[in-house]
Amino acid sequence: MNGVGWGVAGCGWVARDHALPALAATPGARIVALHDRDPGALARMPVDAPAHADLGAFLATPGLDAVYVAVPNAAHREVVEAVAAAGKAVLCEKPLAADVADARAMVTAARDAGVLLGTAYDQRWHPAHVRLRELLPELGTVTAVRIVYCCWLPADWTPDGRPHDNWRVDRARAGGGAAIDLAPHGLDLAGVLLGEDVVELRALLQRRVQDYPVDDGALLSGRTATGVLVDLHVAFNTPDALPRRRLEVVGTRGMAVAVDTMGQTAGGSLRLHRPDPVDVPFADDSPFAAQFAAFTAAVAGRVPWPYDAARDLALHRLLLTALGDAR
Repeated sequence: MNGVGWGVAGCGWVARDHALPALAATPGARIVALHDRDPGALARMPVDAPAHADLGAFLATPGLDAVYVAVPNAAHREVVEAVAAAGKAVLCEKPLAADVADARAMVTAARDAGVLLGTAYDQRWHPAHVRLRELLPELGTVTAVRIVYCCWLPADWTPDGRPHDNWRVDRARAGGGAAIDLAPHGLDLAGVLLGEDVVELRALLQRRVQDYPVDDGALLSGRTATGVLVDLHVAFNTPDALPRRRLEVVGTRGMAVAVDTMGQTAGGSLRLHRPDPVDVPFADDSPFAAQFAAFTAAVAGRVPWPYDAARDLALHRLLLTALGDAR
């Protein structure tokens, strides 16, 4: 059969509700196998594909070319190293790992095996953010990027009302709380929009509302090499009914404001102020679908993958160093 054969390792709600539909709709992509240690998670995946609790059996699936890894953060290294050793391309969910050592080992494993490793920063691909990047020259000299990316995530959170293992608030498996889960998106997106990454970063962590031993909120402030200031507010303690997702890029001739674009779907709005506000239209393509289309094309050799894993590792190291200093 033609096309790139995809496997999904880690069948939680993000894989089930967002990644799987996007993969199924991606031209040139086929879902050929599923892997999860939990038989219940495998049973909830709405796709007719071989399902394996054993990682080795999963990787031995005929026609498997690429693997989307969505297991808990602390398990990324084991799966990514196994995928790389099997000679398969791998798209790993953010953050790369729960710590820097594991992330470094993953990048090294992929490099040594000669396989493509990408980080699944879906916000790179949101159509509003793609359009905003195109508008950047109209803003003049960019001085600041401000991001609010917040949600409500109590210890007993569930995506669908059924019993759920909320590993994102377990330090051993996640590596932290709100900051390590949400801040990677903002750091990556700022660099993608600006064409230069944050090189200095500081953090303040908060444990104020939720009943768990990791941070439920954080403020992070950074600066790029040319002096653009980047400010991130991320939280698991902001009720979903409140305004809680906003992206601003400020320049000397204008400002772009995206509201409710930070997230897994293609909704929200984009407005350009110069100084009068003008609504900017953008496509309604799924960020996950655009991400999988780009990675599928890279695996097929049609286009290069535009994001170097070494760059993603550097951002991961910068973030975890700032979080470590804040604890």
